[in-house]
Amino acid sequence: MSDQLKEVQHDYIRYANCWEDADVLLEGLQIQSGDKVLSIGSAGDNSFSLLVNDPESVVAVDINPIQLNLIELKKGAFLSLDHDQFLQFLGFKHSDNRVKTYQQVKEHLTDEIKLFWDNRLDQIEPGIIYQGKFEKYFMLFNSKILPLIHTKKRISELFKSKDKQAHEDYYKNSWNNWRWRILIKIFFSKRVMGKVGRDPAFLKEVKVSVGDFIFGEAEKHLKSVECQQNYYLEFILTGKFQTHLPHYARQENYEKIKSNVNRLTVFKGLAEDAFEAYSGFNKFNLSNIFEYMTPELFQSVAENLVENGKSGSRYVYWNLMVPRRMGDIISQLENDKALTQQLTEKDKCFFYANVNVDVKK
Repeated sequence: MSDQLKEVQHDYIRYANCWEDADVLLEGLQIQSGDKVLSIGSAGDNSFSLLVNDPESVVAVDINPIQLNLIELKKGAFLSLDHDQFLQFLGFKHSDNRVKTYQQVKEHLTDEIKLFWDNRLDQIEPGIIYQGKFEKYFMLFNSKILPLIHTKKRISELFKSKDKQAHEDYYKNSWNNWRWRILIKIFFSKRVMGKVGRDPAFLKEVKVSVGDFIFGEAEKHLKSVECQQNYYLEFILTGKFQTHLPHYARQENYEKIKSNVNRLTVFKGLAEDAFEAYSGFNKFNLSNIFEYMTPELFQSVAENLVENGKSGSRYVYWNLMVPRRMGDIISQLENDKALTQQLTEKDKCFFYANVNVDVKK
């Protein structure tokens, strides 16, 4: 896999938040006490969420060392802050001095990671959850493109409670204007997304029109009443999380994650590299790592993941625009079609084509 990623930059925060739905992930993985979980690191949020159900261990793996430093920073915040301080420090709530709070957090960091963040206080002070390239892509859309399409009042109206028919009428008559249909396809085109939002290497295997795909997935969700409480959509359209929070940041989950947070370990490298240092995994959060892989690489990585999973292992992963299902190519796996469809339908990260659940026989 390393050749596939050699053109990808790993010297900045790519994702400051996890853009996969942790509620769906937990339902798919069915974590139990004693489980050993391999989790794609990303921003760490979903790896923290996995701690709610008392696994024996969670290994958060990522090839980008900056992402791992971000996970360690959030881990330090769990260890040193109460829930309200945690929300203020990360950026979910207002804070007058995040750098001062960082002095508490850094006591739980290694000297190397302290030095890293000591030199990046300008990213901590505005709120670290807004500092990823992907988040800035959405914030650019919110600040520069969306005002050309809708007023703040109209955006606010989208999130107000309405019944199914009223909501569909609102989308049809107020939201889906010609500016929306044109500008969203341009801004979320392959060219713009590759340059501003994601790395172009992540889109090499995409064979569909990116703008048309994103518009179609967005339309399906925006027509549904479920969008009224979607915090991911709220971030995209308003520039921040407001009325709802991601799973790991919710008050009802905070103390449980805090009490288990030292069960989480970070590992720098590829997912398959972790098998040289750890064993006994039976649950796998694979994010959308197959999106950028050639069919040949996908086959190789899938075989390795299944070989190193115990009998009964569960694998949850997302497809965006590239169809990759391990259950279709590995005879030892069975795709849970009913659960896959159910979770895809309720996934708050509406821009994904599907979320998959495979089980090792």
